[in-house]
Amino acid sequence: MADDLFKALADATRRTILDELTEKSGQTLFEICSRLAMKHQLAISRQGVSQHLAVLEAAGLVETRREGRYKFHDLNTAPLRRITERWHVPETSGPEKSTS
Repeated sequence: MADDLFKALADATRRTILDELTEKSGQTLFEICSRLAMKHQLAISRQGVSQHLAVLEAAGLVETRREGRYKFHDLNTAPLRRITERWHVPETSGPEKSTS
């Protein structure tokens, strides 16, 4: 699962999509495409955005829900928390020391 997560985060366009979902979760594909074009001047097709969303969904960063004929995309930060917990270092008092 971590490989899918890092692959998803490696792409700048996918990180921008996550930024947009952070600002406003629950967007449709049309809304995401519009925001990418207007705010970020990204010339990317609906199919391209849809493929990016599929990678994000496979990594668990995006969840979808259907309401009628609309499909909404919501941000899920749980996979990011699992990554930070995996390499969590307890707080130390005083200056940090390098082990190298």
